[in-house]
Amino acid sequence: MDLEWLVEFLKGMLKPVAAIVVVLLAALLSYFQKLGLEGEMVYSILRAFVQLSVIGFVLQFIFNQQNSGWILLAYLFMVSVASYTAGQRAKHVPRGKYVAGASILAGTAVTMLLLVLLKVFPFTPRYIIPVAGMMVGNAMTVTGVTMKRLRDDIKIQMGLVETALALGATPRQATLQQVKRALVISLSPVLDNAKTVGLISLPGAMTGLIMGGASPLEAIQLQIVVMNMLIGASTVSSIMSTYLCWPAFFTKAYQLETKVFTSD
Repeated sequence: MDLEWLVEFLKGMLKPVAAIVVVLLAALLSYFQKLGLEGEMVYSILRAFVQLSVIGFVLQFIFNQQNSGWILLAYLFMVSVASYTAGQRAKHVPRGKYVAGASILAGTAVTMLLLVLLKVFPFTPRYIIPVAGMMVGNAMTVTGVTMKRLRDDIKIQMGLVETALALGATPRQATLQQVKRALVISLSPVLDNAKTVGLISLPGAMTGLIMGGASPLEAIQLQIVVMNMLIGASTVSSIMSTYLCWPAFFTKAYQLETKVFTSD
């Protein structure tokens, strides 16, 4: 029985393999345009192919276990990878990976808890792991952009911030405009996507359901939930990251930690 399942899986992979042709087309265009991206394109798609194949087997195993412990393990693994990636984007922020990890964990955990308590999703691996993956991925992107943008803006406007501190402002008051700007820039893509969803493109969750045989009405119900949770998790994570960044940006005497902003 297991061997039959493996044979069916390999048959199903014929279409994904055939779809690599479009990537090869992109690589050829890169070559003729002398962009130098063809190697990275091929590497990226092969890596994605291997990663998704492996995760398919892992999820198949977890779904068959019906054990909530596997949900927590998979969730923490996703948060760990996302923390490292977001920290790399904001590499000049001290302890950036830990700040990103705490922020992503807080935003996604709170959102997921509310969805489970409200019985929007049952607490089973088949529902929670894919949903958590979408939230963690978006929170990762937003958190990384927020941290990097906040640090860069303070660096550009160090004079204004130091003047405000000299006049008695707290770190929060002195960097209020920089924080607002960082949050607006990082959250704008998520909000713009929510405004145009269904008008410009059909998102992955909705497309997957429709292609899987669900009715469009059922698909939009899930997609509305997905958009709501992405906005909630991303907003909590990005705001949390600004609060956690402050201790590294200022000394105990409420002065700018200049070494944070002089390194490039």
